[in-house]
Amino acid sequence: MSRRAAVTIQDIAGEGIMLAAGGRAILLQVANRGVGHGVADHSDFAYRAVDRLRTTMTYIYAVVYGTDAERTTVVRMVNKAHAKVRSDDYSAFDPQLQLWVAATLYESAVTLYERVFGKLDDANADALYREYAILGTALQVPEGLWPRDRAEFAAYWKQQIDGFEVDGKVRAVSRDLFHPMRAPFFIRANLPAYRWLTTGLLPERLRQQFELPWNERDQRRFEWVMTLASWVYPRIPRVVRHAPRAVYLWDMRRRLRTRGSLSA
Repeated sequence: MSRRAAVTIQDIAGEGIMLAAGGRAILLQVANRGVGHGVADHSDFAYRAVDRLRTTMTYIYAVVYGTDAERTTVVRMVNKAHAKVRSDDYSAFDPQLQLWVAATLYESAVTLYERVFGKLDDANADALYREYAILGTALQVPEGLWPRDRAEFAAYWKQQIDGFEVDGKVRAVSRDLFHPMRAPFFIRANLPAYRWLTTGLLPERLRQQFELPWNERDQRRFEWVMTLASWVYPRIPRVVRHAPRAVYLWDMRRRLRTRGSLSA
């Protein structure tokens, strides 16, 4: 039996199915009150919820696949956007908030990847965990702040999830994510299914915190969908599975070339 090739951050981040984890990552991010209130106070989220997903994916693709110049440019633009996100209670430059954002990107990606492709062995999972630190250290997270290993990360993750108390302000942000006031029709038409999938991927405690409906029937359907995805998706040619990455990178380079920014 041939040994499974090691999976790298380039393998996982490029999978189109990772877009399905995007809503989960965003809700996890805003569950942190500092992040959630920053978004609520400084972002027209109701009108640009889809843009937030695009910005998140563009950042990931730029850091993982971009040239040094592209990575530097995108990080500079993200920092510029974050400069205005501050109050007496939070700052987008807070390394702890940046750590949480990076943690959600790593944990959401690996959680969905393993649901679809199967569990990674410990050696591969450890190496992949170290690679994912770049999503935080490219911004404001000092290298020493990223939890030392997966065991330390798991303890950090549990502490964060168990401590979150989602208030009405943050809950309103979550509603805007799934009911944007401005989005193309084909996106709005698929939002109920995306909302349902995102709800299924969330930790149970946060489903309750966000007041997202879920019952045993939903759970059975969700498990069936995940089983079907694990059988169908890996059999799709890699070039097709990674097509969204190619589109996002093309769009990023087009906007940088024609506008000099990532603005819509």
